[in-house]
Amino acid sequence: MHPILFQIGAVMIPSFGALAALGLIAALMLTQYTARATGLNAAQVWNLCVLTLFAALLGSRLPMVVMNWRLVLHHPSWILLLAMIHDPLLGAIGAGIGVCLAGLYVYWQKMPKLAVLDALGLPLAVGLVFEQVGTLLSGTGYGIEAGRGLPWAVTYTNPLAARWSGTPLDVPLHPVQAYAALGFLALAIFLFFFQRARRRPGDVAGLSLLGAGVTVYITELWRDRAGRGSVFGGVLDGPQIAAIAMVLIGALLLRERKAAKQQPAERPETAGDARPSASSAAANEANDG
Repeated sequence: MHPILFQIGAVMIPSFGALAALGLIAALMLTQYTARATGLNAAQVWNLCVLTLFAALLGSRLPMVVMNWRLVLHHPSWILLLAMIHDPLLGAIGAGIGVCLAGLYVYWQKMPKLAVLDALGLPLAVGLVFEQVGTLLSGTGYGIEAGRGLPWAVTYTNPLAARWSGTPLDVPLHPVQAYAALGFLALAIFLFFFQRARRRPGDVAGLSLLGAGVTVYITELWRDRAGRGSVFGGVLDGPQIAAIAMVLIGALLLRERKAAKQQPAERPETAGDARPSASSAAANEANDG
């Protein structure tokens, strides 16, 4: 594939970085629509996203600098190559830091939590589509060996893919990044139409977590597990554990909303006991007459 999108002289534009940047821009622009659709202040949602992204970026790169600080001191120009390196563990660290900062900002600004989650569901799905296309081009998060008989298998030959991501060269692989991109695209299309028909806060967030969790869990079956961790003797990897948590949280959000919808059904009985009906009121007037 193409780890370098294009090159001008000595300046190389990596495919992953370029596609990830496009995804971030698309997601940020989309939050302005989803913020208004959920009744939020669009400026607050914009600030929330920008702060979260910077925190996630710094959180995923600073550990790399700290662990290799001697090399960075001797070769300061290497710090420019950090954007070209994509590691699942570092990405998870950055995402965790970003989520923590986002929670603090929402608490500080007293923003409605469920509405915020609803506003972020669709933009995140769109951003993940671009991110997975970038990983497909760069070789990051590559799939397991597919064999020669798979017509849509991808074969990486660029040495930069092996250097930056450890991608095996000259071996047909499952294009698992494309599988994930298609899954997130289907989720984004569904959420776009569902967002317009949303009835209860938390529904969009619950469905987005369910869809993303299922997509991640299934596509991990064809993804090489190098550097992704494993539990239960390799039965599950780190992203699959996160996917299960996403599905459970999404189901909990939808269950809570269902319970909230059933509560008003009990009010008419209480109201009927507290206020006389129209027929009883008419009877009382007749008796008084």
